[in-house]
Amino acid sequence: MNLHDGVLALVALGCYLIGSVSFAIVVSRRMKLPDPRTFGSKNPGATNLLRGGNRTAAALALLGDACKGWLAVWGVMHGLVPLGVDPAATEVAAIAVFLGHGYPIFFGFKGGKGVATALGILLALNPLLGLCSLTVWLSVMAVTRISSLSALCTSVATPVFGVFLLASWGMRGTVLLLAVILLAHHHANIRKLLAGEETIFRKKS
Repeated sequence: MNLHDGVLALVALGCYLIGSVSFAIVVSRRMKLPDPRTFGSKNPGATNLLRGGNRTAAALALLGDACKGWLAVWGVMHGLVPLGVDPAATEVAAIAVFLGHGYPIFFGFKGGKGVATALGILLALNPLLGLCSLTVWLSVMAVTRISSLSALCTSVATPVFGVFLLASWGMRGTVLLLAVILLAHHHANIRKLLAGEETIFRKKS
């Protein structure tokens, strides 16, 4: 292994470990709440914490998962690449932190679906891209009140935005790959949507 490959391997490992910190589980433990893997969808993510009725925990988990995605990618892009590291390290960081969230070594490789982490990654790659994707999610959520449908629509729209907003085909391909993985993570939700059984978040009166 040469120096170039070694640096990329270290970036991949470091960002994967960052991604492996599941804030839904960490926050639940700190707040002495039930493990999110034991109720609802059994998914360790902000949406399931919200389903469990704790808005504060859900907000903290969402913020933490988004920040780790942003930190991993922004740190490599603005910390290592200017020092001469191959720009491809940014793409490696994005994929590694996302896979860490979905398959965390600290929690038996059973993680969340990655919506918040993907948002953090997008904001680091290109803030306008992140904001466009967030706008799609919020718009679909406001109309349908279905979190999974919002994520699915955003996953389809984001690579299209990326074609116009990202500078390289490498980054565009990375965003497309993340979108495909995110869609795959929602396979059970797709089945529920088709069957008309997906959870709808009702507005509180």
